[in-house]
Amino acid sequence: MNPEDKRFSPLLLTPLTHSGVKRQSMSPEYEALAAELRHDHPRHPVLYLGVASCSISAGAEETRAALLNWLREHNSGAELLEVGCVGLCSAEPLLAIRLPGRQKLSFSHVTARRVPELLCNLLGPHPDPSRHSLLGQSRETDAECWKGIPFLDEHPFFHIQTRRVLRNCGVINPGSIDEYLARGGYKAFAKALHTMIPSEVCAEVRDSGLRGRGGAGFSTGRKWTAALNTLSNQKYMICNADEGDPGAFMARAMIEGDPHRILEGLAIASYAIGANKAYIYIRAEYPLAIARLKKAIAQATACGLLGENILDSGFDLKIIIAQGAGAFVCGEETALLNSIEGRRGMPRPRPPYPAESGLFGKPSVVNNVETLANVPDIVRFGKDAFGSVGTERSKGTKVFSLSGKIVRSGLLEIAFGTQLRDLVFTAGGGIPNGRKFKALQIGGPSGACLPEQCLGLRLDYESLREAGAMLGSGGVILMDEDNCMVEAAKFFMDFIQRESCGKCIPCREGTRRMLEILMQVTRPRGEENGYDALRRFKGVMMLPRLARVIQDTSLCGLGKSAPNPVLSILRWFREEFDAHVYERRCPAGVCRGLVKYRIDAERCKGCGVCVKRCPENAIRGVRRSVHCIDPQLCSGCGRCVGACKFRAVFRDGGSAGGAGHV
Repeated sequence: MNPEDKRFSPLLLTPLTHSGVKRQSMSPEYEALAAELRHDHPRHPVLYLGVASCSISAGAEETRAALLNWLREHNSGAELLEVGCVGLCSAEPLLAIRLPGRQKLSFSHVTARRVPELLCNLLGPHPDPSRHSLLGQSRETDAECWKGIPFLDEHPFFHIQTRRVLRNCGVINPGSIDEYLARGGYKAFAKALHTMIPSEVCAEVRDSGLRGRGGAGFSTGRKWTAALNTLSNQKYMICNADEGDPGAFMARAMIEGDPHRILEGLAIASYAIGANKAYIYIRAEYPLAIARLKKAIAQATACGLLGENILDSGFDLKIIIAQGAGAFVCGEETALLNSIEGRRGMPRPRPPYPAESGLFGKPSVVNNVETLANVPDIVRFGKDAFGSVGTERSKGTKVFSLSGKIVRSGLLEIAFGTQLRDLVFTAGGGIPNGRKFKALQIGGPSGACLPEQCLGLRLDYESLREAGAMLGSGGVILMDEDNCMVEAAKFFMDFIQRESCGKCIPCREGTRRMLEILMQVTRPRGEENGYDALRRFKGVMMLPRLARVIQDTSLCGLGKSAPNPVLSILRWFREEFDAHVYERRCPAGVCRGLVKYRIDAERCKGCGVCVKRCPENAIRGVRRSVHCIDPQLCSGCGRCVGACKFRAVFRDGGSAGGAGHV
């Protein structure tokens, strides 16, 4: 039976009633239904296919069609469940199979072509999982282990994780409220409604040490308390799901994998501040996440967990989805409020703060997706349980996304205090193709680029701030020795400059000037005329001062942090920056205008192929004799490198076949 066809069972609301909150044990009927929905003891094979944006791009829809076709043809009686992303995006499409009485097995790269062989083996009389791309087996209770197969929690990607907000992702069907309820869903909301007053909820969250996971790290409970203590006939709670950072996909994955958890956290937050209307502001580029949110809201409303007089508590709540147009600045909370109101997304001066005068001039609180996803566990299990992991000032866990030059890209949740090195080399598997680690960018486009000597840093708010970086929303982009740090600074500064709302002059004009200086630094000497070289030197000398002016005078936090990419490169990669400025060369060979090539006389056979490929006619030589490249004509395009089968062309400053060879 397709899980989408299962209708909501009122029996699952039993623990959420006033008496049910205090009841120590449920009825046998409830326990049996909950166990069935959790697949504690399946009587037939269960297949879990990850269907999220990342897996769909890897071919999950084709895999789903192949699975359904095979199950239909063989009439196996197996059940196919569509779940969210388990986090290991580089191994998608991911398929987990649980046979009756056995541990669940997880397989990677299960494309449509591999489905028939895999199912014939696993659902046959003598299953042999080792023949396929096996990740590991889970640790289900009362189930027989597979001999000789490692456990999934021993896999390097999962071993360092402490999964809390991602606990259900890749496990439950995000389109089924029944499965969420069967795993304790909405119990925290019921507990707050029936046993706590709003000020107690605010105090519990404040004392837990939960800080905003969007980047600023402000105390969530203190923000709620300020809104609660502001008198008004209308208040608003807003979930910020506008994820505009390059390389960040935490909010999308959490919503696609476990939307009801986000709704429960939002509902508790709304009750805590006294808001009867809440908004989820999400970028329109997330169609799957939006569809699953809409379905989850409809399900919660149908069973009385949203709407009027929720669980006979007298509390009303309506949740509205507001879609953004993809402007990066709308991730800033006051610009987000303007966007919801139908205005241009531009930050507002503060004070007054949103907790005093926010959406439509009413007290409002804006929290991001991960912050709200932590709330149900705090209310249900208490502040001490939440603070049992992490550091003294950074409690709990943090979700990170790994992308760029990394072996295992994806989404993972680790406890605060974990070393940056473990995130990159243990979970991420290090840099692919034997290349050397060079830097990582953390904190979004206005974050910082950190070198190898910072890998010993512990991931928490204070340690990163001391290194000149910030936690941001949790996006981490890896770079290897082939990346140019000046080019990286140009990329992020170009992004910031284009996404600036233009309201305040320091951000609008200052970031443009910083970008122009970086472009001058990477411009070849042949394109400089008159006083261009002098202007380049003057601009470079003024960069730190210009950055400080932008930081001190910009209106919003995005503008104040805009110079961070350039400042971090000046701090940690000064030699590479100076090579561009003073030596007019790019050590990484990326900045085309500063790259020149030479030909190794000992390797060159005089075949002349490179001559035909050069668009600038910069290569000279007679056939069957050594050729040479005119540095004045060479544009640094590198086409001669790909044309030479004798590997005789090398980058100026290196040696053929060595570090300088391309």
